Amino acid sequence: MQLATLDIIVVIAYAIGIFALAQWVSRDKAGAGPKNSTDYFLASKNLPWWAIGASLIAANISAEQIVGMSGSGYAIGLAIASYEWMAALTLLIVGKFFLPIFLKNEIYTMPQFLERRYGPNIRTLMAVFWLLLYVFVNLTSIIWLGSIAVTKVAGVDQDVALFALGAFALLYQLKGGLKAVALTDIVQVTLLVLGGLIIAYLTLGEIGGDAGVIGGFSRLTTELPGHFHMILEKGDPHYMDLPGLSVLIGGMWIANLSYWGFNQYIIQRALAAKSLDEAQKGVLFASFIKLIMPIIIVLPGIAAVVLAPNLAKPDEAYPTMMRLLPTGLLGLVFAALIAAIIASTASKINSIATIFTLDVWAKMKRQRSAAEDGTGADDRKLVLVGRIAAAVAILIAILTARPLLGASDQAFQFIQEFTGFFTPGITVIFLLGLFWKRANEAGALAAAIASVVLSWLLKVAMPTLPFMDRMGVVFLAALALAVVASLVIPTRRAADTIDTGDVRYATSSGFNVGAIGVVLILIVLYATFW
Repeated sequence: MQLATLDIIVVIAYAIGIFALAQWVSRDKAGAGPKNSTDYFLASKNLPWWAIGASLIAANISAEQIVGMSGSGYAIGLAIASYEWMAALTLLIVGKFFLPIFLKNEIYTMPQFLERRYGPNIRTLMAVFWLLLYVFVNLTSIIWLGSIAVTKVAGVDQDVALFALGAFALLYQLKGGLKAVALTDIVQVTLLVLGGLIIAYLTLGEIGGDAGVIGGFSRLTTELPGHFHMILEKGDPHYMDLPGLSVLIGGMWIANLSYWGFNQYIIQRALAAKSLDEAQKGVLFASFIKLIMPIIIVLPGIAAVVLAPNLAKPDEAYPTMMRLLPTGLLGLVFAALIAAIIASTASKINSIATIFTLDVWAKMKRQRSAAEDGTGADDRKLVLVGRIAAAVAILIAILTARPLLGASDQAFQFIQEFTGFFTPGITVIFLLGLFWKRANEAGALAAAIASVVLSWLLKVAMPTLPFMDRMGVVFLAALALAVVASLVIPTRRAADTIDTGDVRYATSSGFNVGAIGVVLILIVLYATFW
């Protein structure tokens, strides 16, 4: 596929416009950029709800979701939408139970929470782990899959696309930090949603013919009934990927809680809120957007089964459906795809810079940022270190993406498989840290080690055990070990400094009404497509 001149103009106009907007919104009243680390890494702790919600989605949705989940829609069907719909429910839990503790205690990174709750060893261990994960797994996969999508749609050489995406995402957020990312993400998400809805509308219209979009959807459900079951039976060939009720009451909860509640890359937006109420409204906004994401991502993949039944690989579904778009609209939807890749990459880069600077560099140099003590004598140096860390991280990702992922047909599964070794332990460490005061550093370290060891042993000994079920088993085992270790091994430090005693979990009437609405919609969706 080659882009027409008009399409190229649309894409270039988007690139220039979003870059200029990022630089403009990140200025302070004097017209300068961020003055200290709080400005750069936490957007001056002044983000409004709409920026938080949009940025949560923009950070989450990238090439691996758009291309990968659309491909899963082609191969599996609507069942893959559980990742999106269960995330909507998870966000409500994060907003009601996790954010009140994080914001009351002025947490700015997840490793910082671990040190204040458990001790310095677990902070250093998890900071290094997250840096390695973000650079060599998440960041590489985002730009690698993004470059594949750009190559398929625009015909650009993949190495050129790889470098261009990484460089643009770096420059996009380098000056303004999180503020530049978050305050422009409303534009990115609007473009993403609009582009996805256009593709869904056109594909259904193509299938429906004179019967239109509704007729197209009716034809899909009639001709492909197996693609509209949310809960897969054991005999289904894709049961190993989505093992029945585990997507509702099993391992998916562990992955979702870890990702949405304890992942710096995601939670950093809510930590930068101007207030708890704004943060909760932001996650509620993101929750509603999550409800419509399967229409944007999964439905075009299912439609491709009818419109392009002989694709070489399922991941070709979304780019193939883009061929239905007329000139001009193709440029707009391609810009939406670029927007998702850039927003997610920039968010990841900023989180890498935040963790490296505040949890590794500052601790090594015994510097305290303005985010910690309000003074920050060497705070400008921390911002400079963060920018250097961001540049180094994206350079490493560009250079290692092809060696790590070039031979892989399923980069999305590479991410899930690798992170799944650690996810149960991370979830145990944070849940106990938030809600059980007896938990100590020995228990946290036991959970972290057990998560990796047990995951590997189960993978080797029980290869037929579904991935999600394995996470559930490892979570329960790591939880038991953490509790025993905390009770048996005495705490080696003074009482933790995380205050949970007078945290208020009450939420506003608006949040409660919105949350009930999300739950009711989910009940209807699962009842309809069970």
